Amino acid sequence: MGKQFEAMLPEHERFIRRQNLFFVGSAPAEGHVNLSPKGHDVLRVFSPTEVAYLDLTGSGNETSAHLKDNGRITLMFVAFEGAPMILRLYGTGRVVLPGTPEWDELIPHFELLPGARQIIYAKIHAVKTSCGYSVPFFSYTGERDTLRKWAEVKGEEELVAYRKQKNAVSMDGIVTPLGELLGARE
Repeated sequence: MGKQFEAMLPEHERFIRRQNLFFVGSAPAEGHVNLSPKGHDVLRVFSPTEVAYLDLTGSGNETSAHLKDNGRITLMFVAFEGAPMILRLYGTGRVVLPGTPEWDELIPHFELLPGARQIIYAKIHAVKTSCGYSVPFFSYTGERDTLRKWAEVKGEEELVAYRKQKNAVSMDGIVTPLGELLGARE
């Protein structure tokens, strides 16, 4: 059944690399818990205790706000094909914005997808595996291209305006790091 580790083992990294979907969980000290699914090839494992993903523009920016509030983040990977398993990475995260030295250091590891707004970096302090016996089988048939096309049609100027309107402040009123950059106020 479930096991806990201080860092990812090589078999954990191999499992993560095979997944086409992962989930990101976060919550402010007070307020709403957020759970976001992430597709595309956006996750990178930098070490047994470091991961990051390229975060694309979306209708909200809750994870960013929560990381600013308290830094807590959980990433979850589920086997929908093959042997059953659930793997969770527990850590402390931070937001890396374009135009910063850290962005310049990390972005070469990613394909710069249309709509990229930030990188979420996490330092992992616990890895937990569990059986996943009740998770059903699903077959991966490909990525949706809707978000990519939407971002391409919007263009950078309209994306900035969209982010200022939809990504600057969380649903709990926390100004995100991106919101600070764009001049949003609590």
